[in-house]
Amino acid sequence: MAINITGISAYFHDSACCLLKDGALSAAVQEERFSRKKHDQSLPKASFRYCLEESGLTLPDVDCIAYYEEPCKKLGRQIWMGLPGLPKEKAALLRLDAGRPKREIRELLGYEGHIEFVSHHESHAASTFYFSGFPEAALMTVDGVGEWATTTYGHAQGKEIVVFEEVHFPDSIGLLFSTITNYLGFSVNDGEYKVMGLAPYGKPLFADQIRTLIRSESGGQYSLDLRYFDFSRQDRMYSEELVALLGRLGRNPGTGILPFHQDVACSLQVVLEELLLEKASYLHGRVGSENLCMAGGVALNCVANSRILRSGPFKRLFVPPAPNDAGGALGAAAVAHVRLTGARIDLRRLEHAYFGPGFSNADVCNLLVAMGVMAADFRGNETDLLKATVDRLVNRQIIGWFQRRMEFGPRALGARSILADPRDPSMRERINFVVKKREPFRPFGPAVLEEKAADHFDLDHPVPFMTETCQVKSQLDLPAITHVDGSARVQTVNAKQNPRFARLLQEFERRTGCPVLLNTSFNMRDEPIVCSLVDAFICFVRSNLDALVAEDFIIDRSSFCSASPGIFDRLEDQRQAVTGHSVYTLL
Repeated sequence: MAINITGISAYFHDSACCLLKDGALSAAVQEERFSRKKHDQSLPKASFRYCLEESGLTLPDVDCIAYYEEPCKKLGRQIWMGLPGLPKEKAALLRLDAGRPKREIRELLGYEGHIEFVSHHESHAASTFYFSGFPEAALMTVDGVGEWATTTYGHAQGKEIVVFEEVHFPDSIGLLFSTITNYLGFSVNDGEYKVMGLAPYGKPLFADQIRTLIRSESGGQYSLDLRYFDFSRQDRMYSEELVALLGRLGRNPGTGILPFHQDVACSLQVVLEELLLEKASYLHGRVGSENLCMAGGVALNCVANSRILRSGPFKRLFVPPAPNDAGGALGAAAVAHVRLTGARIDLRRLEHAYFGPGFSNADVCNLLVAMGVMAADFRGNETDLLKATVDRLVNRQIIGWFQRRMEFGPRALGARSILADPRDPSMRERINFVVKKREPFRPFGPAVLEEKAADHFDLDHPVPFMTETCQVKSQLDLPAITHVDGSARVQTVNAKQNPRFARLLQEFERRTGCPVLLNTSFNMRDEPIVCSLVDAFICFVRSNLDALVAEDFIIDRSSFCSASPGIFDRLEDQRQAVTGHSVYTLL
């Protein structure tokens, strides 16, 4: 008899839902994609409905809902943090409610069946190992904080996951990185990847000062010097002692980025890599495996991931497409499957991340008619569709690429992507300023045919989820995807994972000799990646993209001359304000 398990992460950031049908992942999506609130933390009601509908199930078909934390243990840490007094703000008090997850699953989702609670870091560990395809592996999870754990070390084999060491709050590598992210004027749980991208512009002039903040100890342990941190404030995460240590006030958001900020970012990245590499080496000594599985928010630092694989003792590394809290939904569901059935989920490696909503040509056609917009119709003629798309790419156009089911996780992987010619030296600046409307230092990643990757990048294995970086070594000049330090965050693409995207890359190579495209997420600054056709059309208009390829249709910007402006006003009304966080909300 088949068993259907839904996994849920919620109430902190990046809430998500997934569904396992008899151990196989059939649907997974983050709530922000529906609500349009970036990093939406609410119970994923829309995601839950989607997962059921996509999987052909109704509520009574769900055998178990697995939740990615143990609320009572988390509450203990929250209360400890707030003593001797507790916060008076309503939002903070709402978070001090261990019964909320179960109560709202019952009341808001209408679910009356079995609920399984899985600890936060066990969810992280499961989200990587059970989807890695490895028969056994060493485990390292690193984030800000779960219930009490901030870093865990373990070993997994078959269906068994054993965690043998933890680091506990307030000592946290993730909180160290988030604190400096906050000091540099970026939003926490969102801007850490900006700090990673800023780092290559600087020099590690403040590495010794950053090392002062965190002390490595025996085994897997380390500790923060808490004189420099303040996790109780609502406006910042650092104390005046950190300001004195670094010699300058923290940067105000939106103000200019100076060489000083670049040097601090570089120093932080250097120290992060040193510490993670040291602890990975310790883990290898304890476990002896050639395989390493990583998860937790810190595993989104693809530069550090590559350093661990390149310089560390492990031969193989797996990081899932969503190693952050969103991926905890998958891990919780996988653990619940083991607990209820006694068997590990599907043993095969996760080959793609396309588990979100998809749309048909009929959907596109209906929206075009409703808006009164003309489009080139290539239904049933993919060859000409791809040729027409490449025509635009080689003519320096920037393309919105909306195809099939949406990716799960924070990276666009050729389903909800913005594409451009990586050989164009002006393209990076054009996309950052004109399209994405974001900081000029932000790099763009390349998508490359898997079989051609080694010809252009220092890479000897597939990287389908953009979880690593490497040096560009191509004989081609690829300025739009080459970062200031000569690196790139690569996505390898093969025909099995994404057939149409692979064929687009093949057609681009046939025309240009280049099997690489610039690939960035289909969104604008501070907005979630587009999910629906309506999202895509709104972003297309607002971002000044040159063309939108939606399934088998190509819509050029000139087609909107005849469209009613009122259509877009009404579509915009459906948008809700995005949310951001200046600090790491720990209570």
